[in-house]
Amino acid sequence: MTSVAASSMPRHVLLASPRSFCAGVERAIQTVLDVLDHHGPPVYVRKQIVHNTHVVEDLRSKGAVFVDELTEVPDGAVVVFSAHGVAPAVVEQAESRGLRAVDATCPLVSKVHAEARRFARRGDTILLVGHADHEETEGTFGVAPESIRIVESELDAATVEVPDPLRVSYLTQTTLAVDDAQMIVDALRRRFPALQSPPDDDICYATTNRQLAVRDIARECEVVLVVGSTNSSNSVRLVEVARREGAAAWLIEDATQLLPEWLDGAATVGVTAGASAPPELVDGVLDALRAYGPVDVKERRTVAESVYFAPPRLAGRRSSPRRQQDHR
Repeated sequence: MTSVAASSMPRHVLLASPRSFCAGVERAIQTVLDVLDHHGPPVYVRKQIVHNTHVVEDLRSKGAVFVDELTEVPDGAVVVFSAHGVAPAVVEQAESRGLRAVDATCPLVSKVHAEARRFARRGDTILLVGHADHEETEGTFGVAPESIRIVESELDAATVEVPDPLRVSYLTQTTLAVDDAQMIVDALRRRFPALQSPPDDDICYATTNRQLAVRDIARECEVVLVVGSTNSSNSVRLVEVARREGAAAWLIEDATQLLPEWLDGAATVGVTAGASAPPELVDGVLDALRAYGPVDVKERRTVAESVYFAPPRLAGRRSSPRRQQDHR
């Protein structure tokens, strides 16, 4: 047995709060469950509904079929658009195929799409701060591709070209690290003093709150464990924030990926989870820590969240039990 289990002294565990699911993720997952109940399986979902392996596998076991493109969806079938949003061209493709689409886009992403349309209508070049290969950025870019330039870094900010520096605005991906995004925006503003900002911050409340919470605990921890999938932008950002505060930080899908050597010499361990990670995975990590010796768990709450998003309208109701059986 490794040295982490040898000590009888309790290890302190600081549990960040808020953590795990946000309102947009809960809404998206519940949308798939509602559509499955409403229509019966199979229900097709374009891309991962949220970026978490456990969520995807659970929904797949209930009858959800995840596809990369709409060409994989049979004509007339029900399809759910993921929480990350889609470009208008995807919506048009679904309509042309006669697909019954349900839009589970997070309302905060929809807000960014609305801002992109407004900025584009007034003739701005839109500098979209985000990761070019992320589904959310792809969807936002598709709202006004002729007007948008993607800016991923301060280097991009120093080199991006616009036709009119007096007609330029910016938007951001909702799941970025707050500090990183601000540095890029500051670099853009130095080049383009007329740069216009969105009416409200695009980085979502849940991303901001989870970063503040992990920053608060990381200052007192030797190690921080972040529960989330590797393709979850907000989860990856939590690791980066914790490391900036001087803690060793690791991203894990669940308790099975916890390595005991990470805990060597760690008197205080922080635990949090990205906005797309189920809360029960955090419980599993705490149980795993207890297997290495006594732990003293304290929750550190930085802010209370009470956001709720109403569900989207579902596609046309199944007409009969026979039709449900045919879909199966």
